[in-house]
Amino acid sequence: MKQKKQYTSIGILLLIWISALLTPRFTKGVIDDNMLPLSEGDTLTTSFVPVSWPATTIPVTDSLCRITDDTHSIESFFVALDSLRAGKDTVISVVHLGDSHIQAGHYSGQAMRLLQQQFGNAGRGWISPLKLSKTNEPDDYFISSVVKEWIAGRCIQKVKKTSLGIGGIGIQTESPSVNFDISIAPNNGAGYSFNQAVLYRGDKSMPMLPAGKSKESAHVSFDKGIHIPGILADTFHISFLTDTLQLHSTRRKQGTDTLLPASSFNSVYYGFNLTNGKPGILYHSIGVNGAMFVNYTDENYVRQLALLNPSLLIISLGTNETFGRNFTSQEFEGQAKDFIRLVKKYMPDVCILLTTPPECYKRVRVNKKRTFVRNDNTQRAAKALVDVARKEGIACWDLFSATGGKKSSRKWQEKQMFGRDRIHFTKEGYQEQGILLFRALMDTYNQTRENKSEN
Repeated sequence: MKQKKQYTSIGILLLIWISALLTPRFTKGVIDDNMLPLSEGDTLTTSFVPVSWPATTIPVTDSLCRITDDTHSIESFFVALDSLRAGKDTVISVVHLGDSHIQAGHYSGQAMRLLQQQFGNAGRGWISPLKLSKTNEPDDYFISSVVKEWIAGRCIQKVKKTSLGIGGIGIQTESPSVNFDISIAPNNGAGYSFNQAVLYRGDKSMPMLPAGKSKESAHVSFDKGIHIPGILADTFHISFLTDTLQLHSTRRKQGTDTLLPASSFNSVYYGFNLTNGKPGILYHSIGVNGAMFVNYTDENYVRQLALLNPSLLIISLGTNETFGRNFTSQEFEGQAKDFIRLVKKYMPDVCILLTTPPECYKRVRVNKKRTFVRNDNTQRAAKALVDVARKEGIACWDLFSATGGKKSSRKWQEKQMFGRDRIHFTKEGYQEQGILLFRALMDTYNQTRENKSEN
């Protein structure tokens, strides 16, 4: 009799164990294949698995390396991240807008990689023809052309040499024949193969057709010009994931064999948006050397930026303003407010994250010799941006304070993370900042999610 009871008990335990194995459960944000993705409004009912981040070299104040967001203004972005962790087939667009700290692509590129590793990679996003405009370009892509004579327009020019696109630049040519070869760098661009490319151009420019090796695998859908006057966005669909796309201009009138004269075109091109058709984060890095808030405060520009449909807009500006001879916190604060209010007007649903600039040096003459001193205006700019974020009800990440605040430039210098001018940083220095941005976002994300799971 006792032996029968023992067999019965063992049988019950086996049934419980088998049932537990067959019960679907969440593990690190991945759902069981047999479960449907979360519908809008659904929430995770299991325990939250926090996101981790890489270690950094630069000393930081842990309590300050997080997002300040008293109004919970970026909660909708965090909800979107929840949907990606739950396996929903969606793309979350992030725009990181800035100056030379962003143009190089190391700061924003590091944040992009980390977010995509955690939430999925939807593509490389925005790329500008920066080298064709005779300036530096991120090291994970190439845009080349046989045309060498380009007129370059930039948002920092008092009198713009060309019309400008989403990247804050434009390139124009009078050549009767234009080509573009787009390629992803084999090492630095690993993981950014694409099967769709959207070309943004002026409405009077020569359209492009697939050429060379891309001729058989790609086809184009021409924009009808319904979004923004003067801007066309042509979509190139590719039948497989690729690292290259070759394009060549055509002067044929669409739908006919009529060849239009070259003089009838005003060929201006702005850049490309590269995607891969997969769910995840689509991170658009947009920076222009020398840019300030006033350079982006333009209705036509902000309306173009809205075409990227960002869920989150990260704004990293302020360094260039601090080198102005007549810099004042009050004027700077007003300039930041003007841009943010314009963003709110044309992108009312976007979450805005304002970041403060890190401390840097400036060169001055002491006893007829040029030497470096800390640029104390960065401290004033950082405080002004923190105040702007609070008054405008948007989120802020205070990089200046998180990395030590006043005299923190010494830390960057001691770690050999400054460039020669001690304004810009080395690749490693920018990558540190990218990790810290990711950490600040994820630390805040973790906290809000853990609080919800507890409640």
